[in-house]
Amino acid sequence: MNNSIVLGIIWHLIGAASAACFYAPFKQVKHWSWETMWSLGGFFSWIILPWTVSYILLPDFWAYYGSFSLATLLPVFLFGAMWGIGNINYGLTMRYLGMSMGIGIAIGITLIIGTLMTPVLQGKIGMLFGTAGGQLTLLGVFVAVIGVAIVSYAGFLKEKALGIKAEEFNLRKGLVLAVMCGIFSAGMSFAMSAAVPMYETARELGIDPLYVALPSYVIIMGGGAIVNLGFCIIRLATRKTISFRADMSVAKSLLLTNAVFSIIGGVMWYLQFFFYAWGHASIPAEYDYMSWMLHMSFYVLCGGIVGLVLKEWIGVGRKPVRVLCIGALVIILAANIVGMGMAL
Repeated sequence: MNNSIVLGIIWHLIGAASAACFYAPFKQVKHWSWETMWSLGGFFSWIILPWTVSYILLPDFWAYYGSFSLATLLPVFLFGAMWGIGNINYGLTMRYLGMSMGIGIAIGITLIIGTLMTPVLQGKIGMLFGTAGGQLTLLGVFVAVIGVAIVSYAGFLKEKALGIKAEEFNLRKGLVLAVMCGIFSAGMSFAMSAAVPMYETARELGIDPLYVALPSYVIIMGGGAIVNLGFCIIRLATRKTISFRADMSVAKSLLLTNAVFSIIGGVMWYLQFFFYAWGHASIPAEYDYMSWMLHMSFYVLCGGIVGLVLKEWIGVGRKPVRVLCIGALVIILAANIVGMGMAL
């Protein structure tokens, strides 16, 4: 396995760690509705940061985006909006199935679809099944799904030991939403594949290969922002139990604290895809579709580790922790299998 591939895997691990930790600051927000908190954090992660980073990177911001036809930008935007729908369904999945079952089904589906459908869209399906490297990476995807399932089972054992139940458990509704979440969340992987012409243009402008994907986030996350912010604004305007005005009427000190924690959460969310771009750039082009598998499986891995660090597994007994460790090892094994497949 060459150094570039190893470095790419490490960058994906760092990005996934940021994704696993990003909700921690949001938990410090008090007396605000989820919609207000999510909107503020999202505004920074989906709009402010992508635009600011792209403005710094590009020699002529407006000329860059103006150089692409609508036929190039529209799929990128729509796939971003598709991801935004999956993002909303993710929270609803947790409500109806609980964290462990919800994550296991949703992440497992989006890992498979986002990883395997991308080479189909790129016309690489022959290489995926017809070469030793492609077959080995496929094995890595299969092992990663097993690892995600094991970690999710550990989460189920944890919830059972602690007496945690889904907020409004509904198996039928939860399963439908989990499947929808898994399918629509893969839109981020599809969007990044569709944005390849944007990467190439950024590279021609002399932008470092590590950063060529970042300008595309203006379009990708713009699609996701419209869906997410629209959803939050509609709920704030129509739900009687929540009110933006009430959220803004808290004490000024709390208002400032809530805003700071929401923005930090948004920044951490953006950083997952900042480092995703670095990892993606370090992986051989013929295996770029494996970035999604690495990111999603590492996201589950890091989520378990963060839970251990934050002492969320205290009092659950030895079995859930042992199962969690086994799942973590399986995910690490999957990453190594994928790495070896890309090195062939």
